[in-house]
Amino acid sequence: MKIETVSVGAPRVVRWKGREVVTSIFKSLVRGPVRVRRLNLEGDRQADLEVHGGEYKAIYAYAAEDSDWWSAALPRPLEPANFGENLTVRGFEEGAIHIGDVFRAGDAELEATEPRLPCYKLGIRLGDPQMVEAFASARRWGVYFRVVKEGELQAGDVLQKVHADAAAIPVYDIARVYVFDREDVETIERLAAHPRRDPAWKEHFVERLESRKTGSKR
Repeated sequence: MKIETVSVGAPRVVRWKGREVVTSIFKSLVRGPVRVRRLNLEGDRQADLEVHGGEYKAIYAYAAEDSDWWSAALPRPLEPANFGENLTVRGFEEGAIHIGDVFRAGDAELEATEPRLPCYKLGIRLGDPQMVEAFASARRWGVYFRVVKEGELQAGDVLQKVHADAAAIPVYDIARVYVFDREDVETIERLAAHPRRDPAWKEHFVERLESRKTGSKR
C-alpha cells in the first residue's frame, strides 16, 4: 500500500440548499512531509467534532482504486481528496482492514478504528444531494484512524501493517450493521465487546442490544 496524496483543510462556510454550512470537506494537497499529531495532520481541522475528528477519527484514508471507480461512475472527473480524505492510498483494501489493526507510514503509526458514514457534506463537495445515498450503497466508505505514534508522513510513503488485531472484526462491519444489516445481532455483540473500537460506538451498540431485549426500536 502506498500513499498517493496527502491533503489537509480548514473549516469554510459554503451555501447549501439556501443556508450557510461550515465544512472542512474541501482539502488541498500537501507537498513534502506532514506532521502527524494526536488529533489530526498538521494544517487540518474538522468543522463538526460531533461526527468528524477527535481521537478515533483523527485521520481519514480512502482507496485510490475507489476514487478511480467513482471517476468512472460519476458524470464528471474527481479532484484529489473529493471525499474529504487526508490520505489517498493505492492498494488500500479497505474491506480487509480490521478494527485495531495498526499501520506505519513514515515514522507515524495509525490504528484503524471505523468507517466514514454517509454524510450530507459529501453532497456539498460533489454538488449532488443524491451522493449520500450513492455513497452508502456503494459500500466504499474509507477508514478512519487514531494516532498511536506521532511522527511525519508524506506522499510516496508505504503504508505498512505492523499489527493485526486478534479479533479480526472488519472496520466496514460498523457501517454494514448501522446502515444495512440491522438484525445481525452476532456482529453487533462482537462490536459492543471489542476493546479497541470508539467508545461512542460501544454506547450505540449496547443500546441497540438493550432495545432488542425491551422491544423498543433504535
